Amino acid sequence: MTDKQKYREVAITSDGSATLFVPFLDEHYHSFHGAIQEAKHVFIEAGLKYYIEKKQPETIHVFEMGFGTGLNACLTVEAIQGSAVKVIYHAIEAHPLNMQEVESLTFFEDNIELRAIYLTMHEAEWDKPVQITDNFIINKHIGYLEDWTTDVLMDIVYYDAFAPSAQPHLWTSDIFEKIYSMTANDGVLVTYCAKGVVKRTLKAIGWNIEKLPGPPGKREMTRANK
Repeated sequence: MTDKQKYREVAITSDGSATLFVPFLDEHYHSFHGAIQEAKHVFIEAGLKYYIEKKQPETIHVFEMGFGTGLNACLTVEAIQGSAVKVIYHAIEAHPLNMQEVESLTFFEDNIELRAIYLTMHEAEWDKPVQITDNFIINKHIGYLEDWTTDVLMDIVYYDAFAPSAQPHLWTSDIFEKIYSMTANDGVLVTYCAKGVVKRTLKAIGWNIEKLPGPPGKREMTRANK
């Protein structure tokens, strides 16, 4: 990756929360209509809470494609606070943020406890499990999804890669077959992307597709059940 590709700048989204913009890709890390409200709508409500209500699990393995700003991971911690559910969170990231970038993002600044958890996640060592709270363990993997393998079957997949127009190689049949093989039976994949070609690809592999209302600024999102 060139220095030009690595360059990122902070942008404020419509709900007042921050995101990062990558000029080289012409892509934001989150919806410009609202980073936090999009993440909660797509990954927490349609993914995590849906799965918990459906399965009543004791332990959940979550996989996130693109750790990025760490927003989805910290919102997951918030969602299970005070519950008996334990989450083991796996995330892969090819181009981690540096701590200066992390600290420039304003996520959870109105919540001292969550802000501390958020920063601790980013400071956690890569490629090893790290206990963040009593019921949340994170294992951040540095590298590319195409090269990564795991023996763990995931219950929930947060598929949060950049859009197909920016990273088409991450929206192929081969990639989704790999995700399918590493997802447990009755597992769930959620993504903000609702493009017809993506839904057809998922369906052809064997996922059962649900078309759900999208977050503000998007008409639809996708949930896929195995």
